[in-house]
Amino acid sequence: MADAGRHPNITLLTQAEVKSVSGYVGNFEVRIFKKARYVVESECTACGDCAQVCPVLVPNEFNMGLDSRRAIYQPFPQAIPSAYVMDIDHCLGHDPMVCGKCVAACKKKCIDFNMSDEEITVKVGTIIVATGIELYDPTELDEYGYTRYENVVTSAEFERLINAGGPTRGHVIRLTDRRPPKSVAFIQCVGSRSQKRGEPYCSNICCMNTIKSTLMLKDHDPEVDVKVFYIDIRAFGKGFEDLFRRSKGSGVRFVRGLPGSIREDPKTKDLILTVENTATNQLEQHRVEMVVLAVGVKPPEDMKIVQEMLALQRTADGFYLEAHPKLQPVEAATRGIFFAGCAEAPKDIKDSVTQASAAAARAMRLMNPRQLTVEAITAEVLPHLCTACGICARVCPFGAITVDKRTKSPAVVTTAACAGCGTCAAECPQNAIVQHHFTDEQLEAQIDAILQDEPWEQIPVFACNWCSYAGADFAGVSRFQYPPHARLIRTMCSGRVSEKLVWRAFAKGAPVVLVSGCHFGDCHYLNANHWTDRRIKRMWKKMEKMGLRPERLQLEWISAAEGLRFQAVMEKMEHLRRTVTPEEVAETQRVLASYDGLREASDSGSEPAEES
Repeated sequence: MADAGRHPNITLLTQAEVKSVSGYVGNFEVRIFKKARYVVESECTACGDCAQVCPVLVPNEFNMGLDSRRAIYQPFPQAIPSAYVMDIDHCLGHDPMVCGKCVAACKKKCIDFNMSDEEITVKVGTIIVATGIELYDPTELDEYGYTRYENVVTSAEFERLINAGGPTRGHVIRLTDRRPPKSVAFIQCVGSRSQKRGEPYCSNICCMNTIKSTLMLKDHDPEVDVKVFYIDIRAFGKGFEDLFRRSKGSGVRFVRGLPGSIREDPKTKDLILTVENTATNQLEQHRVEMVVLAVGVKPPEDMKIVQEMLALQRTADGFYLEAHPKLQPVEAATRGIFFAGCAEAPKDIKDSVTQASAAAARAMRLMNPRQLTVEAITAEVLPHLCTACGICARVCPFGAITVDKRTKSPAVVTTAACAGCGTCAAECPQNAIVQHHFTDEQLEAQIDAILQDEPWEQIPVFACNWCSYAGADFAGVSRFQYPPHARLIRTMCSGRVSEKLVWRAFAKGAPVVLVSGCHFGDCHYLNANHWTDRRIKRMWKKMEKMGLRPERLQLEWISAAEGLRFQAVMEKMEHLRRTVTPEEVAETQRVLASYDGLREASDSGSEPAEES
């Protein structure tokens, strides 16, 4: 941190938050709100004279509220910049001036109550998102008695107690009588791996944090009785298993089972844990003097704000979704945005540092050439056909299309921001957008070739490149057997499959048609598959109106890892194909050839509804 503060090419903005982000890769514009510090950073020497005379005491957040700090303080040791900061919400010397002792005590005259908040706008080429994590609050788990029993503390509070720079200078004490405990119990998975209360995922760091704490506790007092109550120990990192064995070898007892309740002895303030030991199938009671809850981690509350500003995706667990878990593990689907640390998933320090290094390297690789190379699959607007209706700008997941409706000028595609999903081309009612290498003419030629011979035996399958096409490939390499009548047409996204393409397949004699893509939340192009869902539902209504069976058009979500699901879907499509008679195919061709609303049906029709 100190190196970052001294680096000439790094600007640290403390007491600041991002208010908005606009633009695209290479041309992001970030608006930052910087709160007043009320201390001149360049003049402050962190002597501490101001804090010594400050009369205000508030709980110290860094020490988890186990001690107090002044209204003017350093957030934590080795904080950068090495200067004090004013907690203006608790200061008595500001608006109105009723104190001013710190001003008089400061020999450097660094304190300035006339400072005001400011707004800063910076232009950057790439963005690395490192939002951090929050600890789970175990108060809702009433059976553990947190906040009811003083001697029940969280793992973070215990960390500050045993730290030499903490409120007790590294001496572990009971909060009730301030004496060292003779027995300590650690309870694992508090707020983690729970479907009802807490989070369903493993928080990654809890097991090894507890093992480290038990070793430190034994180093302080080898005679202390330490017990760890757990579901299972996950020690998968380098050297972690050795630490686990060292902990057991030092006398720490590991009990397989989580306590169902904790009650306090009102006389001694000891804690009595009732637990089912699943190794012995016995119900046991353990009396200890202190309990440590190994709390899990969760995404910060403000992650949603950042998500909306940067058009990011989130997983079911609430963390940000990377572009690809293996090939692009630090990149967002929005180009130019990268992830580091626990923004993407819970991880320990080593993994956070590794990912931060990877994100920095990816960002440098993108910016060093000073020119951006894009895939040759971007969209292009044909100005002579564009009516500036704005539908393309609305459906674009990356905001790569701008339309000025006041001047009615043609839409403009920012090539650097376009990812090539093709949703705009599929939704444009005027056919004024072309997606290079996935043009209508190219896709129609594939449809015609598939259905040229014996069309009643073919099943055209529009498969998105990232999920369903990869799922088909996975089914093939896994040698899953399925009917041979499927004919895949690869598109970058299911959002590229326009109504015109589906109608053409039916007009050429296809008995059934399948449109497949990524599951909701997993789309490589953010929310493009939501427009696919709307489009297919719109087509089902039109098919009913034309007297065609809507079930002949199927929509399925298949991920790259779901080879078995692809097999099942193909078997379902084959069964459906056999229900379609030649007479029904001929009738479909006749209806499509004569239907007056086919032109309207072939285009996207009315303007799509607002995305929810």
